[in-house]
Amino acid sequence: MESRIESDSMGPIDVDAKRYWGAQTERARRNFQVSPHRIPVPFLRLLCLVKGEAAAANASLGLLDSALASAIRQAADEAFAGTFDAEFPLDVFQTGSGTSWNMNANEVLAGRANEILSGTRGGKKPVHPNDHVNLGQSSNDVIPTVLNLSCRLEAERLASSLDLLSAALEAKAKEFRGVVKIGRTHLQDAVPMTLGQEFGGFARQVSLGAQRIRAVSPRAEELALGGTALGTGLNTHPEFAARTVAALAARLGVPFRPAENYFEAIAARDVQVELMGAVNSVATSLLKIGNDLRLLSSGPRTGFAEIRLPELQPGSSIMPGKVNPVILEMLNQACAHVMGKHLAVTIAGQSAPLQLNIMMPLLAHETLSSLDLLTQSLETLRTSCVEGIEADERRCSEQVERSLALVTPLALKIGYDRAAALAKQALAEDKTIRQLAEEQKLLPPEELERIIDAKGMTGG
Repeated sequence: MESRIESDSMGPIDVDAKRYWGAQTERARRNFQVSPHRIPVPFLRLLCLVKGEAAAANASLGLLDSALASAIRQAADEAFAGTFDAEFPLDVFQTGSGTSWNMNANEVLAGRANEILSGTRGGKKPVHPNDHVNLGQSSNDVIPTVLNLSCRLEAERLASSLDLLSAALEAKAKEFRGVVKIGRTHLQDAVPMTLGQEFGGFARQVSLGAQRIRAVSPRAEELALGGTALGTGLNTHPEFAARTVAALAARLGVPFRPAENYFEAIAARDVQVELMGAVNSVATSLLKIGNDLRLLSSGPRTGFAEIRLPELQPGSSIMPGKVNPVILEMLNQACAHVMGKHLAVTIAGQSAPLQLNIMMPLLAHETLSSLDLLTQSLETLRTSCVEGIEADERRCSEQVERSLALVTPLALKIGYDRAAALAKQALAEDKTIRQLAEEQKLLPPEELERIIDAKGMTGG
């Protein structure tokens, strides 16, 4: 490996000459090699965007030479576009403030800016990672800022995916509105409903999930930038935060604003805990819906078999012709994974002794990976499963007719106890409620037909 010498307060260190980063990144790279997890891509790109807009703000305030600021901003825009993703090699499990990630960005952007200005990659001249790229900033306000930026944008991606899934389920609700089926409580037969009503319930549940995710947005739009080390704003210009945050809001199309209280914004990560609470609720909803769809499609001959799922792949190495609900099983595993991440974020959120949270890299990893995992899972669920679901109307009709719950409206005419006895007799003799009622002439035929009307019982 051809190398160059970079240095920091601890002295010189060899760095791969092809790399843009400097001494602090190299030390962290060597120190933290404990997992396969690296800085989340949305996080690293937004981190670089913050640095670019900070440089522009500092130049406008007369604090940074315009040529240096222009080179930093060009490097930041390139990084924001994904050009330098490979230049961010650091493990998630590292210093809890995320200082290594912040310095990684400072060094890469300085290294690229120096290349733009001098033709020499890396180093500290003419652009210095701390004095210029990090001007007016601290890891302690930058990392929380990027956490909120990335969580806000990725949460909206998830909410949009939930909107699409809700619309797909609502389309099925309309398609199945005339399909009468038996309802179930306690996994036992209950009164009739329509398959459309059941899918309408799913659609509403998913729609409410999107609302829960978006409800966190106002808190995520408050940014810690400008608070520097603790919240006092030491070593930054009083107008720096407002200018930089306004530029970020314009670039990203989201009403980001400086935090109302910098001490809270730096010391507390409650917004990530709140967001993951909403994500956990969504995962709970999706698990319920996924399990219901698995039950409704169980069979194909000895289960509920009220709906048919798209057949995507063989399901058994020993049972020929078997097909499993693989998309729903994928969904269930993704939801379980996210629920575990919710606990990790809860623990990380309270790990903030006094003025600074010390699990911010973990918060970034767990929150952003959860948002992305659910977003990708929902796209697959919608396109590979929900949109292709079909109803088995004949099966639904047969089960309704055989259900003992058809006795329910008869109770108003013959009384609860007599209706219960009729249901028990029907079960014992393997007859339908309609058959026994006709045999026993409980009511005139036309009245009996009117009362034992499954479609009428659905309220639709």
